Amino acid sequence: MVNALDLQSFILRARVLKLYRKALKIAHRAPPQARGELKQSIRQEMETNSECKDKQKIRYLTSEGLGHIQLHSIFPSKIEFRVKMLQ
Repeated sequence: MVNALDLQSFILRARVLKLYRKALKIAHRAPPQARGELKQSIRQEMETNSECKDKQKIRYLTSEGLGHIQLHSIFPSKIEFRVKMLQ
C-alpha cells in the first residue's frame, strides 16, 4: 500500500528531487577525473538523509544544498581547484 503524502511533504519531496537533479548536472560538468567521485558523494549524501522525516531538517538540508549549488554556479573553477589539490 502506498502512503499518501500531505501537500507540504509532497512539495518538500519535489524540492529535494530538483536539488538532486541540479547537483548531478553540476557533477556532469566537472572534470572527468573528479566526476565519478563527485556523483558518488552526492548520492551518498542523499542516501544518508533519505530516512529523515523532520520537515524542518529537510528544509535546512535543502537550503544548504542549494547554497552549494549556487556557489558552484558562480565559481565553477572551484571544482577544478579541488581536483588539482587532491592529486
